[in-house]
Order: sequence, then structure tokens, then C-alpha cells
Amino acid sequence: MKPDLTVDQLPDARQVASPNCDERPAGCDVELVVIHGISLPPGNYGGPEIDQLFTNCLDPNAHPYFAEMAHLKVSSHLLIRRDGELVQYVPLSMRAWHAGESCYSERVACNDFSVGIELEGQDEEPYTGAQYDRLVDVVSRLLAQFPALTPEAITGHSDISPGRKTDPGPGFDWDRFRALLAAARA
Repeated sequence: MKPDLTVDQLPDARQVASPNCDERPAGCDVELVVIHGISLPPGNYGGPEIDQLFTNCLDPNAHPYFAEMAHLKVSSHLLIRRDGELVQYVPLSMRAWHAGESCYSERVACNDFSVGIELEGQDEEPYTGAQYDRLVDVVSRLLAQFPALTPEAITGHSDISPGRKTDPGPGFDWDRFRALLAAARA
């Protein structure tokens, strides 16, 4: 059963359909946003590799780093590139495969009840102003669309998978993001 959504695909996002998704469990509403960080290969920005990873087209021979991950079946709902471009891989009503083994407020399987947003970047490198602006815009729309989602239920991948994941890392300024979000919603 799909949730009753106002918008399943964001109209301002470039659409790249990922096969790495499935139905959310019955009765699971969006109650969480998970912020991730990604760059492929590490430290490189703007290339097609993230799209390729999320569409199962990443060439394991194109870079030594890809050999260990080309077999993965992963996705995210959204990606925000360094320049603020928004890319959508999975409809918001579907379950993207972004969180893996995870737990939030004693609930496991965060993919069931979350929207995953990737920020193009690395843990230690500051994210861009364009990314914060786009993230605030997108999260504001998600908060308006999903009644069970609150501003307090926005977290990092590292927080739901401690010891396993480190993103979005110290390069993500949570205070800046929360202040911008509060101002946008005022």
C-alpha cells in the first residue's frame, strides 16, 4: 500500500530511475530524513559515477575503488550536487536502499520510514552554500508533505549506523543547517 502523497517526484529534480528500491512496508509513513555524504571516486565531484552506482552501471574496472563497490545494490531518494543540482533516483513513496543496517530511536530498518538525501562531498570537506540552500528547500517541502516528519527527525547516516558509517561527517555544519531550516520555516 502506497502512502497518499502530494508529490512523489520533485518537479525540479533531474530524474534518474534506480532499480534499487521496493515498496515501503504497509503502514510505514515517512518519519525520518537521513543525510548522507558521497563522492565517487572519493574526492571527485561532478562525474556520472553516483548515477552509475545507483543504477547498477558502475564499471568496476574504471577506478580501483569501484572494484569493492560495483556489486552493491544501493540507492538514495535524492542527491544534492556541489552546485545545488537536485537529482531524484527513487519516488518518495518507495523505499530506497540507503541506510543499510540502522537504528533510530530504538527502531531498526530505517529505510522503511525514511527519505535518504545524499550530499556530494566528503566527511572532512565543508559542504557548499548551494547544497545547504537546496537541502533546506527540500527538507522544508518534505516537512510540509509528511505530517509524521518533524525537524528533530533529521539525522546523519553516522547517527543511525554508528561504528559502521561516518557520513556526512564533520564537514556538515548541523548548526548552520538547523538555523537555515528554522529561518525558512518561520
